[in-house]
Amino acid sequence: MNHPSSRRSGIVGVAAVPHAPQFLSRPDTEDLAQVERVREVMAQAGERLRALEPDCIIVVSNDHGDHFVTHSVPPFCVHAADVADGMHKHRGPWRLDDSMGYALVGAMEEEGFDLAFTLGAKLPTAFTIPYEFMGFDRETPMTAIFMNAYVPPQPSPVRCHAFGQALARAVQRLGRRAVLIASGGLSHYPGTAHYPRPDVDTDRVLFEQMSAGNLAHLLGYDSQTLDRTGNVELRMTLAAAGAVGNRKPFVAAFEPSWHHTYSVHAWDLTEPQAAEPLIYPALPARRSQLVEAVFRLRTEAAAAERFLDDPAAYCDGFALAVDERAALLAMDAERLRDEFSIHALLTSGAAMQLRLARERQLSRVRSS
Repeated sequence: MNHPSSRRSGIVGVAAVPHAPQFLSRPDTEDLAQVERVREVMAQAGERLRALEPDCIIVVSNDHGDHFVTHSVPPFCVHAADVADGMHKHRGPWRLDDSMGYALVGAMEEEGFDLAFTLGAKLPTAFTIPYEFMGFDRETPMTAIFMNAYVPPQPSPVRCHAFGQALARAVQRLGRRAVLIASGGLSHYPGTAHYPRPDVDTDRVLFEQMSAGNLAHLLGYDSQTLDRTGNVELRMTLAAAGAVGNRKPFVAAFEPSWHHTYSVHAWDLTEPQAAEPLIYPALPARRSQLVEAVFRLRTEAAAAERFLDDPAAYCDGFALAVDERAALLAMDAERLRDEFSIHALLTSGAAMQLRLARERQLSRVRSS
């Protein structure tokens, strides 16, 4: 991997992907066409993220009872060795980024997270499946972070989200350019009687909100809800959400199976993203005189009367640009609102006050 010095550091790309062991074992119980669709969309996400030329690949995933379940169960733990043994069909050595392990321990301590470390844990397929599917090989150094998803008391959803925010700051402070892969499925209940009944309804809501860029939605789920809906592994996605913020993904896929809801999202954080236009935008500073002119029409009956008596004289009382003056003379409420960004409560209120002033004038004429 390259170490670009002139481009931005920090987390520049993020993916939230599944890691079902069936992706490797491919038993007869699985829809292999579905497995291939998931693989293809993960490969698509990986190609886009590799093109960002990161110098660091961070994978955050969970243990499944292989290491951290009895003698020590840290909420967050980074692998600090330079190599780790894979597991199951991914047995054998996988290179780790030993320049990041201990560095992150120190950097995350400064962020208020006491990150545990290991030198001896094996690398479960929860880490290596998405790594391989997204186009990274065994020789591409990985920074592996374990997150406790299954063994109570787990870190809360709010804490996992804050971990992702802190990780983004730490990576930036370390001067690294990273891609973050959050590896964890939506609803599934491994080892339980609920296994064949994933909560697809909840998953669909989660997927739709994430696809719309509303990642803050995930913070509405507490630990009990994650447990009840089979979404304990959403903790990794919450960390991704902390690193991303509210942003629409460049890829999104939803594939429910009989035992597991597979979901893929990925974000390019280097890509500018236009903010959604506000229905009630801020009052434009450069239009302050126009704002004041409309505000007085909205709030002062006498001002509305003066405008009706002599619109040009009323406009002369303000330092208006030519186009502002023309819009105000015409009292074009829609143009004032949409083109000049004058607040809708001012434009509609001014139009109402002028209508009332006209009615008063007509009433006076009739009574005279």
